[in-house]
Amino acid sequence: MSTPYKDVVAEHAAFNTKARQRIQQTEFMTSAPTFRLCPPDAGFEVAFAGRSNAGKSSAINALTNQRQLARSSKTPGRTQMINFFSIGDTDRRLVDLPGYGYAAVPLEMKKEWQVELEEYLVSRSSLAGLVLLTDIRHPLKFYDEQMLHWAKEGELPVHILLTKADKLKYGASKNALLNTRKQLKKLGLDCTTQLFSALRKEGLDELAGVMGNWYDYKLTDEKVSASGFNQQTDLASLNAALDAELEAQTLETSIATNKQSIDK
Repeated sequence: MSTPYKDVVAEHAAFNTKARQRIQQTEFMTSAPTFRLCPPDAGFEVAFAGRSNAGKSSAINALTNQRQLARSSKTPGRTQMINFFSIGDTDRRLVDLPGYGYAAVPLEMKKEWQVELEEYLVSRSSLAGLVLLTDIRHPLKFYDEQMLHWAKEGELPVHILLTKADKLKYGASKNALLNTRKQLKKLGLDCTTQLFSALRKEGLDELAGVMGNWYDYKLTDEKVSASGFNQQTDLASLNAALDAELEAQTLETSIATNKQSIDK
């Protein structure tokens, strides 16, 4: 039996699939050593940012279904270019920002990158959203929080990927997701968050759906007008429901664990 909730979920899934198909058309466009040498500031851009070991290149390659589209350096922190990729046409672009936070990089170079990153996040008019990648085992370090505050300053929406989710068991990864969302609330940061594994190809459709919304992709006009589907509003409702379910599952697991300890 069809219900309004099931209809929303179905259209949400259809939107994600369509967005992912479009994003797989990604091609390398150009590289810029500085913010001032970036391509014309028009259309829609979605930027990927993260620490040098967060798995950014692997995530981009998995999302686009291309093994070597984004190439990771053998030495983390050495990629200094802002790399631009076109998606179908040059009006929609994926941007691979330099990795940050690598200890072996000289201090002066770090400062230069920080200036370029801040200017890009705050000043780039075509930037529609930021995908921030952080290792699920060490989420939201100092530089991650700095990026989030710059994004907030530029009124830029952020979607956080907790990468390498395959490194943790199911329960531990869900707890990490819940704790990260709680940490964001304490910091006063309104970001969406998900689990992600490039190795297992998990979380690709959810990520594509968020990016598709930023790229202003649409389902057919007939479907949108018939159901009143709103990707951003309905996604927020779904995430709220999932958060409540996740907290309930976590509480249930905690009670069961405590009971086992008492029985012993």
